[in-house]
Amino acid sequence: MAYQDYLLLSFLWIAYCAVHSALISVRVTDFLQHALGDRYRFYRLFFNAFSLITLVPLLRYTHSAGWRTEWLFLWEGPLRIVQYFLIAVAAILVLTGARRYSMLQFLGIRQVLQRSGGAMTESGEVDSGGVLSVVRHPWYLAVFLLLWAKDLNLVEITVNAVLSVYLVIGTFLEERKLVLEFGDEYKDYQRRVSMFVPLKWLKSRLHG
Repeated sequence: MAYQDYLLLSFLWIAYCAVHSALISVRVTDFLQHALGDRYRFYRLFFNAFSLITLVPLLRYTHSAGWRTEWLFLWEGPLRIVQYFLIAVAAILVLTGARRYSMLQFLGIRQVLQRSGGAMTESGEVDSGGVLSVVRHPWYLAVFLLLWAKDLNLVEITVNAVLSVYLVIGTFLEERKLVLEFGDEYKDYQRRVSMFVPLKWLKSRLHG
């Protein structure tokens, strides 16, 4: 594979991430709320469907036979233990996060049925219980761990790098929306709980 091929691959993933972020940006969602009125409650369903439909061909292209290159890093021997640990932590983050988030809201079904919007938590308010008292974005952290807890070739590294940067940028953009929505309540939550790495939680346990 020539470096131009990897540039193309990076561009395709960056374009996917950029469109994904643009569709849920404050500017776009505010415009659509005013333009669509009551029909805006279907937007989350459309967004999820569009994201999935556009992701499938990108994944097929990325994992096609033409992109099979030699492995640069393998989780072998004692490293398997580390790999399984990372996967286990990711699974725990997903499961415990699902207990705090509203899956109906995440999928867009709740918005259609109740004509509601806002936070993904079950209460519809800032939730700092359970795993959300450890890190503010457990699902994003789980995705990050799963991205890198697998064997790596140059293709995987290229895609993982793009997605990792996107996770960080996307999280900061989401945090801006949450501050606009919840104001000082969310700012206080930011001061108490770490975004990804649970340093504040560990510090409180050590001092507690």
